[in-house]
Amino acid sequence: MTVNRGYARPVAAKKKRVVLTDPRAIRALAHPARQRIIEELYSGRVLTATECAELAGLTPSATSYHLRALSRWGVIERADTSADGRERPWRAPAKSLVISSQPTVAGRLARRAMVRTGVNRLLEQFDELPDDDPWDDLAQLSRGSFWLTRAETEQLGKDLTALLDRYRHGRSQTDHPADARQVGTLLAVVPLGKPPADAG
Repeated sequence: MTVNRGYARPVAAKKKRVVLTDPRAIRALAHPARQRIIEELYSGRVLTATECAELAGLTPSATSYHLRALSRWGVIERADTSADGRERPWRAPAKSLVISSQPTVAGRLARRAMVRTGVNRLLEQFDELPDDDPWDDLAQLSRGSFWLTRAETEQLGKDLTALLDRYRHGRSQTDHPADARQVGTLLAVVPLGKPPADAG
């Protein structure tokens, strides 16, 4: 059995992921309000600008500015007209959003801001869990470092992304088994220290 919420509309086939490589696009994601909106839309929700404003704690006019900015970079898109025909909602154009590594200072600063926002949001979600949550024993945090070659590091990123894709199952906020709940993840692969001297 599935749970269906939100607007009743045919769901268009989504591409697998949106990959951002332009540092300007990555920088556009760094605002906490935009991160909150992206989180909800990429969970499968379809929201109007008014609903996004409530989530982000902003005025509708300020939220519309953020939505247009995200749309310009292809991070979000307009969905079909809402049931009442008054306000056309927004949705994610893909199942996941991938931030490509950028060697520029701007790209690095943008990634840092996104990591900080993501960590803060996860901490908020931990705080929102009730003390007697029956799933609390399933929460996990793993941190480590490895000595890897460039090729191995690249493969690690691909393997982790593929693993997460295996568990998406095409499910969303509006279409999932009745006994399922949303599970948050934060994936980061970060090279540490100085790069090795060229072997050649």
